[in-house]
Amino acid sequence: MYTPSLVPETASALHASPALTPMAFVQAVVWAYAKRDLDPIAALQAAQIAPEQVAKTRARITALQMELLCAHAMRELDDEALGWFGRRLPWGSYGMLARASISSPTLGLAMARWCRHHGLLNDDVTLELVRHGELAELRLQERRDLGPVREFCTVSLLRNAHGVASWLIDARLPLLEASFPFGAPPHADAYPLMFPGTVTFDAPWASLRFEARLLDLPLARDETALQQMLQRALPIQVLPYRREKQWSARVRQLLVADTQLLHTADTLARALLVSPRSLHRQLQTEGQTLQALKDSVRLDRATTLLLRSDRPLKRIAQACGFASDKSFLRAFKAWTGHSPAEYRALHRVAD
Repeated sequence: MYTPSLVPETASALHASPALTPMAFVQAVVWAYAKRDLDPIAALQAAQIAPEQVAKTRARITALQMELLCAHAMRELDDEALGWFGRRLPWGSYGMLARASISSPTLGLAMARWCRHHGLLNDDVTLELVRHGELAELRLQERRDLGPVREFCTVSLLRNAHGVASWLIDARLPLLEASFPFGAPPHADAYPLMFPGTVTFDAPWASLRFEARLLDLPLARDETALQQMLQRALPIQVLPYRREKQWSARVRQLLVADTQLLHTADTLARALLVSPRSLHRQLQTEGQTLQALKDSVRLDRATTLLLRSDRPLKRIAQACGFASDKSFLRAFKAWTGHSPAEYRALHRVAD
């Protein structure tokens, strides 16, 4: 739902992944062209979808084909909403929402801003973030009949919001339930793939539900990362979100931010939305252990304080998470071959 940078794709790349996206969504894009009395053939060709395939309701396409189809259609129609609303959403509309949210300190504030600013773009639907005790709900309500694109609009808006939220914290936001205000479509089996968790149809309104505590998570992105993402953002909507950073890098980032190094496997796992067992397993696949990462962060912090401050060794030991200066001395000597005092003297002289 942003300006993508289109790149040539080979036929093998287009069809390499499983074809899971319902043809009903392609039909909704074709409808947007018909609404404007335009021919969708160029968009279909860009995604290598044969025109005669569009009418085959049970057919499926790949996520990459859907990305290329929507990207071409958004360019050609100059409408990032693809005909859903009473007025077009010009190029860059959803990028504007992302820019309005990126400076938020927490996911909750970022999502609230997203919802509020989305209301400035159209009045056909409303997005609202609601908190009910330990549960949070992103609620989508219709203000007019969306016609034949109702399903595609609803799914796309919720997928986009979920993708952006996941991108902001660099972790797939775990859903408890996704609800839709229409009956189960013939391709209902695709919904658990798009919205992992419980899927409910014939609900009063469309919504995503998840644990409210996740709203307090800090953002893991900045303006520079946003600029890079906007170069090709549609995968956020058409593919399940995958972390960009390695597990070891994410753990190290959390440890560095913990001034007293009090993080345990349990607290780190909660921050990363996984179980402690899964965290250890993921680190192991990268050839790392939690203890090794903790030691690395402690060593970096200790050497920095030794060389750039005049703090006594006891205070440095405390700042590095050691219970006593004796345990700090033993660990530091094992890491460097020198005592902290020797290291400070040697390297300050060398500088």
